[in-house]
Amino acid sequence: MIDLPLDLQERVVCSITAAIKYEIPANILLAIAEKEGGKPGQWVRNSNGTHDVGSMQFNTAYLQDLSKYGITPDHVANTGCYAYDLAAWRVRLHIKNDKGDIWTKAANYHSRTPKYNAKYRADLIVRANRWSGWLENRFITNNNKEK
Repeated sequence: MIDLPLDLQERVVCSITAAIKYEIPANILLAIAEKEGGKPGQWVRNSNGTHDVGSMQFNTAYLQDLSKYGITPDHVANTGCYAYDLAAWRVRLHIKNDKGDIWTKAANYHSRTPKYNAKYRADLIVRANRWSGWLENRFITNNNKEK
């Protein structure tokens, strides 16, 4: 991780760890984390009255459903890997349960509304491809084991 600025090290370590834990492609979670561009403690108000919280900009509308499990916006806003784990869990649910290709499913993290999903999806593909190359240059992956 020495080639990464300090402020990105948590994002990369937490994204890779969460992707492994929830068995989703690491490059996709890294791309979502980059796209969301959140910071610990950050709250961004949306036009619909909800907020996007923390490193993974987790929407408070989803957090309302999770409150019955004791999950609060403060948990997601804090530093550390919790926000990445929660995001990876959600992306895994999208990948397993939603319709469409993997990119559309992953872009459902942002929105299921077709026009917003399509824009997010297109950018996600570009970022995920870049992260895929970054990962392959630094780690032994299924794709580069035999090289």
